[in-house]
Amino acid sequence: MSDVTQGSALQRRSFLKYTGALGLAASITTTLSACSGGPKSTNETGGGGKGGDTTLTAVIGYGNDGSWDPTQTASAFAMAGNHHVYEGLLDTDPITREPYAALATEVPADLNATTWKFTLREGAKWHDGKPVTADDVVFVFDRILDPDTATLAKGFFASWLKEVRKVDEKSVELHLKFPFPDGAARLTLAKIMPKHVFGKAGAWDEAMKGTKVVGSGPYKMTSHQPKTNTTFEAFADYNGPRKAAFKKMNWLTIVDAAARVAKISGASAGAQIADNIPYANIDQLGKGGLTVEGGAGMNNLFLMFNTKHKPFDDVRVRQALHYAIDKEKMVEVALRGHGKPATSFLNEDNPSHRPAKTVYAYDPEKAKKLLKEAGVSGLKIDLMAVNVSWLVDCLPTIKEGWDAIGVETTLEPQETTAVFTKLDQKRDFQVVAAASNPNQFGLDADLIMHYNYGPQNLWSTTYSKWASSSEAKNLFRLMDRATEEADPAKKKQMTQDYIDIVAENAVLYPVVHTELMTAWDPKKLTGVVAQPYPGINLLKAKWAN
Repeated sequence: MSDVTQGSALQRRSFLKYTGALGLAASITTTLSACSGGPKSTNETGGGGKGGDTTLTAVIGYGNDGSWDPTQTASAFAMAGNHHVYEGLLDTDPITREPYAALATEVPADLNATTWKFTLREGAKWHDGKPVTADDVVFVFDRILDPDTATLAKGFFASWLKEVRKVDEKSVELHLKFPFPDGAARLTLAKIMPKHVFGKAGAWDEAMKGTKVVGSGPYKMTSHQPKTNTTFEAFADYNGPRKAAFKKMNWLTIVDAAARVAKISGASAGAQIADNIPYANIDQLGKGGLTVEGGAGMNNLFLMFNTKHKPFDDVRVRQALHYAIDKEKMVEVALRGHGKPATSFLNEDNPSHRPAKTVYAYDPEKAKKLLKEAGVSGLKIDLMAVNVSWLVDCLPTIKEGWDAIGVETTLEPQETTAVFTKLDQKRDFQVVAAASNPNQFGLDADLIMHYNYGPQNLWSTTYSKWASSSEAKNLFRLMDRATEEADPAKKKQMTQDYIDIVAENAVLYPVVHTELMTAWDPKKLTGVVAQPYPGINLLKAKWAN
């Protein structure tokens, strides 16, 4: 396996492991705004949790022990933390994804232009006190666009961004390959990092490991304890648009659902906010005085087929297995109403959504007919699945549906890393059930679809082994044309049309889209909005008193 492939494999595993699907996950010397050791107690709150010198304590339901390198990470924990520590030229509202000026002084007036000029905010400093310069901006984008460097961020920029040039010490120009207004929102995925820190040998490895974290954002990291917690404090010299409302923050990583709920609930609750709330605990927490709200987005359970393993090379077999699943029952029983059957690859709230021409409504008779047409009988499937709790709850409905059409099904839930290690090692498999949420990166359909499909995409090549098919090559051509289309209405139509091909082929396709729930104490916090992807954003939140 090449270095590039190994890097991509790590990114994809990391994305799936910790993002709410499943996503990816710092510390630093005191001279670089953080300490090497964490607090002796991860329960340190400093008081009653109502302002002053108290610490905001948050519970994140995902690991914090993966990469914190903003150019690489897909970690729910790390990406959420990075939005508080680093800035892009532009950042985006966590819900609407509308871009706003962050390190730059303004959003370009003409997003249809092929040159965007940005002036850096006067007085912007790194957490070590040194000024932010244009060289820092060029440094980060050179890494992202470097064809010999494997980064997750490259997939979000390389198709439309040609280069980034320094104009003077405080100005840069972005040169686009073609007009691409959606690129403005994507700039939040290019967190600017100091060249004088990360340009040194070995520094990117330290960024990935979480031993070096230096940003220009409203919070600086003060300690990082993988597997337990990460702490932050307000950066006194921050002069940007989203000032810190909390003097200190302590983010706990608690993957176990019961322990997570216990930490946020009851008279002795040790935290004021938690994400990834189990559906079964919503009423309990609400009755206890907490606000519990959900965000509907791209969080989904998907099936992925190995198209080189017969009979899954036959589209009729893949379609039959989708038709055989009672998705309404899955939503009602496993998700307790907090989800919807997929009617497209995109969730129904996505601006580019329309029902695909092929919608897999529950139809066991049609499923049987398709299997018969494909000449398949006596099929036995070992369904390899990730062991995310809500997804495991959905597996019995899949087995029941497949068994009912004569497909003997064995469920094999296992650790997410185990599943994707096997895929990266190119071991044989039949079908995988996993979860994904590209909304961590953005809402635009072009980004979401290219994350999952493409001629060099890990899902399309190494995993599903579909990229070499004539259907896939046609899809990829249509996707590229849609990316380059400047007219928004035409682009939307072209995207919807190629998503019909994705739906019909059902190689990697969602079964249900689900809600993600966040709980917080309204007596202590205000300004919180539940987001439809893992993690939390507290840049507009503040103490209630």
